[in-house]
Amino acid sequence: TKMSFPQIPKIEYKGPESTDSLSYRFYNKSEVIMGKTMEEWCRFSLCNWHTFRGKGADPFGAPTMKRHFDDESDSMENAKRRIDAMFEMLVKLDIGYYTFHDRDVSPEGSTLEESNKMLDEIVDYLAEKQKETGVKLLWATQNLFSHPRYMNGGATNPDATTFAYACTQAKKVIEINHKLGGENVVYWGGREGYQSVLNTDVKREMDHMAAFFRMCRDYRDKIGSTAQLLIEPKPREPTKHQYDYDAQTVIGFLCTYGLQDDFKVNIEPNHTTLAGHDYEHDILVSSKLGFLGSIDCNSGDPLLGWDTDMFCTDIKKTTLVMKIVIEQGGLHAGGLNFDCKVRRESTEDRDLFIGHIGGIDNFARGLRNAAKIIQDNVIDNMVKERYATFDEGFGKTVEEGTATLESAAAFAVKAGEPEQKSGRQEEYEMILNRYV
Repeated sequence: TKMSFPQIPKIEYKGPESTDSLSYRFYNKSEVIMGKTMEEWCRFSLCNWHTFRGKGADPFGAPTMKRHFDDESDSMENAKRRIDAMFEMLVKLDIGYYTFHDRDVSPEGSTLEESNKMLDEIVDYLAEKQKETGVKLLWATQNLFSHPRYMNGGATNPDATTFAYACTQAKKVIEINHKLGGENVVYWGGREGYQSVLNTDVKREMDHMAAFFRMCRDYRDKIGSTAQLLIEPKPREPTKHQYDYDAQTVIGFLCTYGLQDDFKVNIEPNHTTLAGHDYEHDILVSSKLGFLGSIDCNSGDPLLGWDTDMFCTDIKKTTLVMKIVIEQGGLHAGGLNFDCKVRRESTEDRDLFIGHIGGIDNFARGLRNAAKIIQDNVIDNMVKERYATFDEGFGKTVEEGTATLESAAAFAVKAGEPEQKSGRQEEYEMILNRYV
């Protein structure tokens, strides 16, 4: 196969002193940190859509990027050339996983049958490339938001025929994901929401979405797949309000509809910040509640109002994320997927590699920092001390579930006015800065 990036060498670890932009300074995949290799902790993944289908278009301008291996056609030959380029990039970056939407990797035909036939051929080609390189599929997902048929949603569309079409696409993705050994299936509802309450039956739409997820779960089980099912929260864009607004909304939805044992969440921090939370918030909340499955490790620009999907360059944020990952024992079947794109002005092939190298190194550096924070135990001890009154007496009965309002009232009368205690937030921030 003709090389797509002949000018790019295999990226190697050269240490913190390296000034070579085409090298890793902090990611040494075989280095063991707190009982696992860096590769096992991070499980990095490259996404197909932004990396090989994104060409620099934004809400105000046309594409700016031209890839010499991509003739911009919807032909099967061109789709395979893009796949060749993707696997060459995966091997050169030494990344073990990739992700895709069904319509990213394969053209859409004029009928479902034609689309599925082409997709089957592409899946066979992906299987060959996986066998050739040893790269694995982290997850596949279905695009239920780009085609005009989905302008009113897929799983929440008011038209039953469109709902059935979405189900058929989801069925196919479960099948091909299973064939390729994908470890997860992701559901992002870009148009599963509403623009106006005037023409929307919110309860019926959420009921239909729950039915869709039950059908996906049941079919996964029926064909013998063990892939983890993941819902990806996002508050808005393209719809004004999405039903999967943030992690706590999704968890509440799953518990309401009895799906809490079948689904976890795939958190994209850029979506988290669009919901008005800190970068790490949804990752933390979903982890502590036992629902964190995987992470799309991108970031947004706080000065722009849309999902910019940038590589994360904030070491404090990567440190906080990797501390959460370590504390839950790893991402298990999930990973750190680079749902990221280079900026519209970064038009060279080399920029694709630089973006991923920087992203990998930033999370690897975050992993190193997080491990040191946990091992030193300074911050965690301060937090433990802050909640110490719940380790004994009345506080302990609260955590054990035996406290009552009567026992609380009796304790409050006996204890008197509570002592005002500082949260010491500035000191916590000062200590964090020692590590980053």
